[in-house]
Amino acid sequence: MSADSGTSVVEPDLPVIDSHHHLWVHHGDRYLIEEFAADAASGHRIVASVFVECGAMLRRHGPPEFRTVGEVEFAAGIAAMSESGLYGPTRICAAIIGRADLQVGARVGEVLDALAAAGGGRFRGIRSPTVWDADPALNLGVRPYAPPGLLLDPTYREGFARLAERDLVYEAWQFFPQLPDLCGLADAFPETAIVVNHCGGLVGLNAYAGLETFPRWKAFVTEVARRPNTLMKIGGLSGRRCGFGLQERATPPAAEDLARLWRPYVETCIELFGPSRCLFESNFPPDRAAGSYRTVWNGLKLAVAGCSAEEKRDLFSETARRVYRLDLP
Repeated sequence: MSADSGTSVVEPDLPVIDSHHHLWVHHGDRYLIEEFAADAASGHRIVASVFVECGAMLRRHGPPEFRTVGEVEFAAGIAAMSESGLYGPTRICAAIIGRADLQVGARVGEVLDALAAAGGGRFRGIRSPTVWDADPALNLGVRPYAPPGLLLDPTYREGFARLAERDLVYEAWQFFPQLPDLCGLADAFPETAIVVNHCGGLVGLNAYAGLETFPRWKAFVTEVARRPNTLMKIGGLSGRRCGFGLQERATPPAAEDLARLWRPYVETCIELFGPSRCLFESNFPPDRAAGSYRTVWNGLKLAVAGCSAEEKRDLFSETARRVYRLDLP
């Protein structure tokens, strides 16, 4: 029996499109279709999901810039398995966000076309992480920092220009102090939809720990929201870098605790972008630091308890349906 099997589900009939999750076998951690399907069936009405690149199942051979095609092939295979209905009603990997190295410039167009071919009609865009900070201790992940100022690099932008030609979404992953660079990118390419991951990349450690972090984060996010081609993906607040200390707790937090911690950031994003430009994510499996899949979605729902039914439809499903062009019943 799971730790939260006795915990009631908040608004169990509310349709949810999980707009951001990963699948992998990573340092002994297996999170594949069986594990995600079990989470999706744990109480919330998860109607579909969006797979986001995480460096899983890359090709071992061939030109380096094409090795990420293997990950989209993998996700498309998972989607085909899900379509059989053998893993429950959730349309797992209904949309796929792959990865392409925009630093190769215009040549990335060939990679984007290969990703689209591998996606079986589900490929919707790319994420090309640009995370960087002067403090190397903030990089708690397995990927190295990107070069500083990458969003301003002319060659990177030459590659970025290939997205609009193919009606592809750009998933932006950086720390929040880099958001001014992202604003410049949004201004330079107003026709490209930019989905900002993880509440803009909150950092609450070291130099970013303290009461002054929230107003600084809010000021940067406010500038991003002024760009009409940007959207905000709400979630991804469980990592150690965020500064909430969830990993150090003796017992996992309750959903009410998560809602209390996350509500200022959740409400700010919704206030600035509006529900039609916000979409919720589980960020599983990384966000298991906050507890179970059921608990995380309970926490997110409790954080917006005061929203109207129409606003909740946008936040939990309709914005994702529109952005990722999901054809769902």
